[in-house]
Amino acid sequence: MLDVIFEDNHLIAINKKASDIVQGDKTGDVPLSEYVKRYLKEKYNKPGEVYCGVIHRLDRPVSGVVLFAKTDKALSRMNEMFRTREIKKTYWAIVGTKPEKDAGILIHYLKKNEKTNKSHATQFEVAGSSKSETEYNLIASSDRYFLLEVFPHTGRHHQIRVQLRTMGCIIKGDLKYGAPRSNKDASICLHARQLEFIHPIKKEPIVLVAPVPKDPLWTAFESMVKG
Repeated sequence: MLDVIFEDNHLIAINKKASDIVQGDKTGDVPLSEYVKRYLKEKYNKPGEVYCGVIHRLDRPVSGVVLFAKTDKALSRMNEMFRTREIKKTYWAIVGTKPEKDAGILIHYLKKNEKTNKSHATQFEVAGSSKSETEYNLIASSDRYFLLEVFPHTGRHHQIRVQLRTMGCIIKGDLKYGAPRSNKDASICLHARQLEFIHPIKKEPIVLVAPVPKDPLWTAFESMVKG
């Protein structure tokens, strides 16, 4: 069952589970885009092929809001808005180490290793690297973990994961970037919490908020933030 958090004639937003893939890959697993097509076909009793444009992606172990286009016009306009960074993205990350500063902006140069599918961060530009900028705020703490609100200003491969790790704040469950143990469901504690943008057709402000995963730690942190 899809967790639909927004839908109109042009766009549909899903709260992605950590196990879902957004678009088909070498695993051959059914992607979220295909489930959206099935949902639209059944809901509107549409004959033939249903349109579903993939606007952006989340890493498979990451949960949260993913936006799809229901028309080609909406897809092209949203793609351009993502390219020109007109979309404000907010993530929540649970980490095991408190950052030295409660707020800051991380600037690194990231280079992707295609063989390992990992990115490496350096302080200075090297051949093949791209500048990466991420803003964070510490918004809640428990006895063992810390909740960071994160705003990526660029869109690099594994940007949040590698930049937080470089700061010494590894995301809970993220074995690829040094977490000591995995989460039971193979997720990592990174959640695409919110998207803010101007609707590509209606030109109205849109704010999409994805509820956190149904997990005691996530639920406790969400309650702290809501206060």
